[in-house]
Amino acid sequence: MAAVAELGAEELIEAFKALGNPARLQIMQWLKDPERHFGDWEPIADRQAVGVCVTHIQAKAGLAQSTVSSYMSTLERAGLVRSTRVGKWTHYRRDEERVARLAEALAITV
Repeated sequence: MAAVAELGAEELIEAFKALGNPARLQIMQWLKDPERHFGDWEPIADRQAVGVCVTHIQAKAGLAQSTVSSYMSTLERAGLVRSTRVGKWTHYRRDEERVARLAEALAITV
């Protein structure tokens, strides 16, 4: 049960709430393989190093910019993604360590 204690119940609940929205879950799946899912857009910066530009996430999702920004903030608060500013653009990438700890905690608790 170390992983559950390490993350804490509140952190687990926050992550599960964030992933409970179908669009946010889809974005997390896309960010797992950004080259495959965002290859149609010219990268502003290295996708592996800094992630995917929020405008590209918005274009792929077909949602309003404000909605995508809100979704990404929710995922970031839950610790599932990290943001990086590159000029005027915000990029997001998955926090793979945190996602792995969440998956480990889930495996232990169910």
